[in-house]
Formats: sequence, structure tokens, C-alpha cells
Amino acid sequence: MRIKLTLFSFAACMLAGYCFGQTSPKRAYDVQSFGAKGDGKTPDTKAINTAIDSAAAEGGGMVYLPAGNYLCGSIHLKSNISLYLEQGTTIVASDDPSAYDAAEQTVNTTYQDYGHSHFHNSLIWGEDIHDVSILGPGTVFGKGLLRDYKKDSQLGNKGLVLYKCRNVIIKDVTFAHAGWFAILATGVDNLTIDNLKMDTNRDGMDIDCCRNVHISNCSVNSPYDDGICLKSTFALGFARSTENVTITNCIVSGYDEGSFINGKYTTTDSNDYRTGRIKFGTESNGGFKNIAISNCVFDHCQGLALETEDGALLQDVAISNITMRNIVSAPIFMRLGTRMRGPQGRPVGELRRVSISNVRVYDSNPRYGCIISGITGHNLQDIDLNNIRIYYNGGGTAEQATKKVPELEKNYPEPSMFGTMPSYGFYIRHVSGIKLRDIEVSYMKKDARSAFIFDDVKGIDMHNVKGQIEKGVEEIKRVNSN
Repeated sequence: MRIKLTLFSFAACMLAGYCFGQTSPKRAYDVQSFGAKGDGKTPDTKAINTAIDSAAAEGGGMVYLPAGNYLCGSIHLKSNISLYLEQGTTIVASDDPSAYDAAEQTVNTTYQDYGHSHFHNSLIWGEDIHDVSILGPGTVFGKGLLRDYKKDSQLGNKGLVLYKCRNVIIKDVTFAHAGWFAILATGVDNLTIDNLKMDTNRDGMDIDCCRNVHISNCSVNSPYDDGICLKSTFALGFARSTENVTITNCIVSGYDEGSFINGKYTTTDSNDYRTGRIKFGTESNGGFKNIAISNCVFDHCQGLALETEDGALLQDVAISNITMRNIVSAPIFMRLGTRMRGPQGRPVGELRRVSISNVRVYDSNPRYGCIISGITGHNLQDIDLNNIRIYYNGGGTAEQATKKVPELEKNYPEPSMFGTMPSYGFYIRHVSGIKLRDIEVSYMKKDARSAFIFDDVKGIDMHNVKGQIEKGVEEIKRVNSN
């Protein structure tokens, strides 16, 4: 069934880019005309999927959800479809297990978590589709979604999943309490994500094995997991890099879930458990390359993390114009390790050609400082740090300054993995070729540790590097470094 456009959907069409100078459609697909109630009580999954199927059968079009609460299980996206959520529209995830599609058999479930291995057990999903968009100022509320995997449960655990797709736009939508991943994009090319608000109980968005991705103007509050996360799992059945990615004008934070959307910005849990960051990894079978991050804000969360642990390259990354406040772990964390979660026989990966510039950090956790570390025999290469100013809380002791930092090559990488560090500013180990220009670190309470430690670092090039220190404390300590 197709219906003529009326006044209620005229504004929606304008926002979707149909009007004013473009060919105006004669019809849209209003889900209420297919039987959807939008009352928050009656299941509307069948009506919405019927509207999508009808639009797809006619070559595509806009499927329109007017204001209302649509109780849903698995919604199936199709090619050439625009799903438009009007202001006042909420898609509510059902808590009825029968409303969701079964978790399909996949190529493997060995080299990544359950959530990365199954896709159909989601609130909204599309596989092998193209030219699709999810638009509008409405909300996706994952009320009935699981935040992880529970044996024998058929409930969905992800808000929106795209698997092996191309030419996708996600714009203006709000995601609340959206399960394991609010958005999981795996093997998606030409993906644009713009002006989203997320206030969720685990990851905001995971961009996995994707190419040609633009993420902009998004606000992601995710206190219990990562905010914007680039990954390269083995979920496609082969290693594929995440590459050609821009992330710009975004905010990540770790306030209490729900307090970001309602404007209260509260924090009741331990600060050490806040996440909410921008991160590369941990899953890194295919690696990361040609990534640019700019003009982003970190607020009450962990800092920037770049990790390759599974035998892949992380290279050609430029990060600039970053501000951070109330950072609960390392403001900058770069780690090459040998977890090697993937097919056997792969060589150890490499992390190289990374530039980080124009960074301002205030009120950072004194335990960790910035950590930049390879492992013995596998150095990070060609690291460029420029114009960075960090204010730490301080409070480190002389005993902490003598600590020997373990290697922990195979451990899951987190800034906290080494415990309290012997330097408060930067701890740099197993690196070949590093430039530090206009770097200054200081503390708000007395700290008995060095500002900088270089351990097995070759090719140090420093200019205008300063660290506040107490009397008798070495500002820059070098161990087998030059």
C-alpha cells in the first residue's frame, strides 16, 4: 500500500532532502497506514516491516514513522529505503524474546566476542544492502535489549546493526539504553554518521572493518564502555582493515547513563569505571590506516586509546585539536601487544606514523599519565607529539617513582594494566623515532615522580619540553634511550 503525501509528512520530506529543487515524491510509506499503532503497547514490528517491504518492492522510498511509541522486535532494513523518525517518535525495543530474529550461524565465533559474531538478533538490522538511511529527530530506545550475551536467551542485544553494506547514512537520531552496541557497522563502505545523540549502557558506535567513513557532530555518553570505537575483527571470515575514516566535532563522556539526555550530568559510580572514550581496538585483526580525528571533546571519561594487539598494522593516523577534562585514566594511550586473537601464524603487528597535536587536558588521573609502549623487539615507530599541555592531579609518591613496569605483552590492553606508573606525565617505552615539540605537564598537588621516563627509546627528538618537578626529582629520566 502506498499513500499520498499529506501535510504531516511534508516537513519530513524536506528534511530527507526530497523537496526544494529536487524531484518531489508522489508518495511515502506511513507505517500507521500499514497497521502500526504507535501506542507503546501494541507490537508494531510486522506493520513496520510490511511498510519497508512495500517500499522496497516499488524500488525504494521513505518509510515514515509519525510521532508515537512503536513497540518493536527485529526491523529489517532493505536497499534504497529511508527510515524516517519524526520528532516525538520512539522505537521501543520489546522485552518479548519471540519478537527478535535468531542469532544466525556465522563464519566463526572464535576470534571475537558473541556480540561481534551475530547480527540478526538486533532491534534494527540490515545485511548485504545498499543505499539506505536512518534519519530524523526521533529516538531508538533499547528498553528490552540485553547489554551482553545470556545463554538460552533470544532477546536482541544491539540497537542498529549493518553487516556487509554500502552507501549508508545515519543522521539526527537519538539512541538511548541501546544494549551491547547502539550501532554496530561491520564491513560497511561509504558510511556517514552525523548529528547523533547517544546515552547508552555500553558502546556507542563500533566501526568494524569499514572503509570511507565520516563521523561528525555526535555526542556520545557511554559510562560503561567505549563511546566511538574503531575495530577490525575477524567477523567477515577474513582480516579487513578499517581505513579512510574521519571523526570530527564530536563529544564523548562518561556521566551516569540517562543523565546526559536529561541534562543533569550526574555521576554516582566510582570515577575509575568511567569509559566513554574514542578508541582503536582492542579487536585488531585487519588493522587501521588513514584515520583523521579532529576537534573533539572528552568530558569525565577515559582518554584517547590506540591499540593493536592481534597482529595488524595501525598506521597513518593524524589527531588534532582535542580538549579533555576530568580524565580518569591515561589521556593518551598507545599500545602494541601480542594477544594475537586470530588465526595462528600471523606476525606481530606494528604501530607507526601517528601524529597527535594541539591537545589540552585538565584534571587528569595522577596514577597513569600518558602511556606510549611497544614490547621488547617490537617498537612503535615514527610518533609525533606536538603542542600538548596536561594538568594532572598529582600526589605521586617516591615509592611509586621506583616501580618497575611489567611488560604484560599478552594482557588485555587498558591504561590501568600496569598499575600506578613511575612517572606522572609521560611513560614512553620501546619506541623508535619520537618527536616531542612544545610539550608541558604539571600537577595540582605535589608529586614525587619524574615528569618523563624514556625506556628503550631510540631517536628522541625534543624541543621545548617541560615538566614541573619537586626538588631533587629528575625531570626527564632515560633508561637505555637516546
